[in-house]
Amino acid sequence: MSQQATAGDPQSRLNERPLPKRRRLHEVKRQLKKNWMLYVIIFPPVVYFLIWHYWPLYGVQIAFKDFMPGKGIIGSPWVGFDHFERYFNSFYFWRLIKNTIGISLYGLLVGIPLPIILALMFHELRFKRIRGLAQTISYAPNFISVVVAGGIILFFIRPETGVLNAVIKAFGGESINFLADPKYFWHIIVWSDVWQGVGWGSLIYYAAMSGISPDQYEAAYLDGANKLQRIWNVTLPNILPTIVIISILSMGNILNVGFEKILLLQTGTNASASEVISTYVYKSGIQGAQYSFSAAIGLFNNVVTFILLVIVNAFARRVGSTSLW
Repeated sequence: MSQQATAGDPQSRLNERPLPKRRRLHEVKRQLKKNWMLYVIIFPPVVYFLIWHYWPLYGVQIAFKDFMPGKGIIGSPWVGFDHFERYFNSFYFWRLIKNTIGISLYGLLVGIPLPIILALMFHELRFKRIRGLAQTISYAPNFISVVVAGGIILFFIRPETGVLNAVIKAFGGESINFLADPKYFWHIIVWSDVWQGVGWGSLIYYAAMSGISPDQYEAAYLDGANKLQRIWNVTLPNILPTIVIISILSMGNILNVGFEKILLLQTGTNASASEVISTYVYKSGIQGAQYSFSAAIGLFNNVVTFILLVIVNAFARRVGSTSLW
């Protein structure tokens, strides 16, 4: 009865009414004056995203037009979904999808567990100096540019003078032209990405492990758990939210295979395994000046990526309690 009386009290209903317009404006000014330094700090990122990420969305409409630079975006004639139909019916469509998804899934299967394993090794290493040196060595390749990384890869796999072929010859084998055979290309791209990114990725998991309370390890030790059992029952459950978030973000980029390294190592003989969506867009849009066609491919790529991200996030939210939103 008291709750009903309170809910029906005219004074309570008066307090729940929205503030008048003048009062709301005064409250906004007060908040701006109070937190103006925070708004100054956030202003440059907001401007950056508005200029470089939202304003270019105006040009997406060229995917539905036959864009002519002389007429501009507004003056170019509409063609509807002609560019999308051309892309879906092209000879390269399924090859591009297969190579893009294949390289991405291969990279996820290797690139998600290895940083976790490396972070676990760092976490269990008790010598701080050795651990710091090992971490520095592991994440240093992340700062190497793509062009330099491509040169290093060629230094190792070159047919005649490559280090890998020198080892093969030392054991009585014959040299292999790795870039000429399509079956080696996926392995070269994925494992070179692992070499560059595994150390940097391990830092995220190592930071998550550093936040685990030592009391949990002590309780597990008193219960008789060995080191592997403490890792399985204490460390991994505590970093599971981090693993889920990174996995969701990785799945969101499944169609966005970086084209720089692929383009550097791509040859005519390995094109059947190395041609992905991003390289095809670069060749057709930049080199071939087919702006509308490449914009249609990019739009299709982004829409599919967004749908995958929503699906994976919903699945993670339903299975567990961790998700992006």
